[in-house]
Amino acid sequence: MQHPLVAPVVTWFDAHARDLPWRAPDRTPWGVLVSEVMLQQTPVQRVEPAWRAWMERWPTPADLAAATPADVLRAWDRLGYPRRALRLQECARAVVALHDGDLPTDTVQLLALPGVGTYTAAAVTAFAHGRRAVVLDTNVRRVLARTLDGQALPPPHLGAAELRRADDVVPPDDATATRWNAAVMELGALVCTARAPRCTDCPVAGLCGWRAAGHPADAHADRRRRQAWAGTDRQARGRVMAVLRATDAPTTETDLAQHWPDDAQRARALASLVADGLAEAHEPVPGGPRTYRLPR
Repeated sequence: MQHPLVAPVVTWFDAHARDLPWRAPDRTPWGVLVSEVMLQQTPVQRVEPAWRAWMERWPTPADLAAATPADVLRAWDRLGYPRRALRLQECARAVVALHDGDLPTDTVQLLALPGVGTYTAAAVTAFAHGRRAVVLDTNVRRVLARTLDGQALPPPHLGAAELRRADDVVPPDDATATRWNAAVMELGALVCTARAPRCTDCPVAGLCGWRAAGHPADAHADRRRRQAWAGTDRQARGRVMAVLRATDAPTTETDLAQHWPDDAQRARALASLVADGLAEAHEPVPGGPRTYRLPR
């Protein structure tokens, strides 16, 4: 028997789904995977133009595999967490080397690819290959936590019980399961949002345990990490990375100091970028400064 949430959410999605390029009929499995990697912790409005440009430049895994890491990092630009870009290129190279350039359909083979975890493998299975999967991103977890558990937000970490509960809701057939996964994700993104949910526009407001309970506060608030940004090592790292992306020329510490003057933070940022493979350090010629640049 189909879960009561499915039909109204799918019907709502049929009328309200955004026209996104990775949902188009001519999308490729690789394009879906690229979109999922880009969308991790990055909003759709920033991803969409970047995805279009990326896919125009590198439409297949073979195209991306042949690119230089520097070009890949520049194309990633300000999407954030640039290690994702290099992992995506590693994934492309593995697809070329192990699967003749075609993204595999087998879940075990998907999970063996660099940078592909449980969520990404499930999303590709559903949205690229049209097969039943349990796709649990932040939006889906929030919708299910509110409707089924009466909680404002899900726990900080996904547990086995939550995964089983989500599996119980996913319809058994491939076509409806795929539609449900897309629909509930969209509902969480557009209506059942974290900070300003639009309950009056929700197709399952009458089935929502959180609404029925009077919208209680987040029971897990004290367990959530709230990361600062201004003045942190993360901001210093991002600023240094932006300088390196902006030029092909080797960049000196003196150049970088103009953009981030704190010597200790700048040194930590450079060390971490080099350790992550996002930058290269070049020893100075006699009498010259040490320089940095994107990896070749």
